[in-house]
Amino acid sequence: MLLSLLAAMGLRLWLSLRQENHVRRHRDAVPPAFAERISLAAHQKAADYTIVRTRFGRAALAVELLVLLGLTYGGGLNVLHDFWSAHFDGLAYGIGLIASVAVLTSLADLPLDLYRQFRLEARFGFNRMTPAIYVSDLLKQALLAALLGLPLLAAVLWLMQTMGSYWWFHVWLVWIGFNLLILFAYPLWIAPLFNRFTPLPEGELKRRIAALLERCRFGAREIFVMDGSRRSSHGNAYFTGFGKARRIVFFDTLLERLSPPQVEAVLAHELGHFHHRHISKRMILVFSLSLLFLALLGQLIETPGFYRSLGVEHGGTAMGLVLFALVMPILTFPLTPIFSHLSRRHEFEADAYAARMASAGELSAALVKLYEDNAATLTPDPLHSLFHDSHPPASQRIARLQTT
Repeated sequence: MLLSLLAAMGLRLWLSLRQENHVRRHRDAVPPAFAERISLAAHQKAADYTIVRTRFGRAALAVELLVLLGLTYGGGLNVLHDFWSAHFDGLAYGIGLIASVAVLTSLADLPLDLYRQFRLEARFGFNRMTPAIYVSDLLKQALLAALLGLPLLAAVLWLMQTMGSYWWFHVWLVWIGFNLLILFAYPLWIAPLFNRFTPLPEGELKRRIAALLERCRFGAREIFVMDGSRRSSHGNAYFTGFGKARRIVFFDTLLERLSPPQVEAVLAHELGHFHHRHISKRMILVFSLSLLFLALLGQLIETPGFYRSLGVEHGGTAMGLVLFALVMPILTFPLTPIFSHLSRRHEFEADAYAARMASAGELSAALVKLYEDNAATLTPDPLHSLFHDSHPPASQRIARLQTT
């Protein structure tokens, strides 16, 4: 098991080094397809931003590996087991064990997150978050994790201990229900805890959007502008919720940078995801994979060798769940190109839909503007992109739009 974990981590390190070297080699020349629209200074800023983020990613990878090894082969989980088992048993033991692992991993990530937000993002002019907002967000996230996560964890552990050998199917049903509940609740009650949402004001943009929604036969209950500029200068737009809670959200930073026709084209792209049922397809895929992984956990949790191979002396439902959550994201990383490919295909389909319902030229202009403003590199390493990028490279998207 140790060799498999190290091999997966080694793959991520190798891809990171490829990305840095590739971006650096292409730093001093704007790709020909963008030469008339992107300045050399903007291209070099994007290259420098990508290189710094890639190096930061390697530091985060090292911390992740150290935490994992400390908890497993370093005996951390054995210490936590001894502590919690001496004071509690049953559900209380399981909740204590898993919650303590979550707290420890979060504390290990905290210095990295602070550096990323207040040094890395600030260095390139993207950070607008104040320390007060950061602390407020952190406290709200912790409270939400406790209010939502602890009851879910208790329900999962109870099902694992009482539903026999097919507990994993019952847990899967609860997991689906929880995700659907969050999907409904997020736009109504959770997102407003962190940002202010105001209705899109009257004007040319709202008229364009109303006409687009009518052409696309899309019924959105509300269209909002979010104060994303409180935390970052990055721009974005997204759909959230479903049914009566469905809404369209624009970052205020996006509206500041794009013209109304460009915003319309960006929204048409998002509507393309809805038209092609991409969100539903992704949910079905995620739910199917979660069932598969829970069934696999159902087998591993009864296998003593699973625990021994990770340096853990004690088994059980809670310990098995912790180990599975720690190692599976690493071991399954080599499969990410499959899912990245599906995501990129969906992006191409949404671009084609936007070209039909709005304007390919305006969408192309909007994408170039967003790549420039967000300092997204135009020259990613192809193999790194294959693993890490859910969106196609800029050159491929723009080339397809120009031929639409």
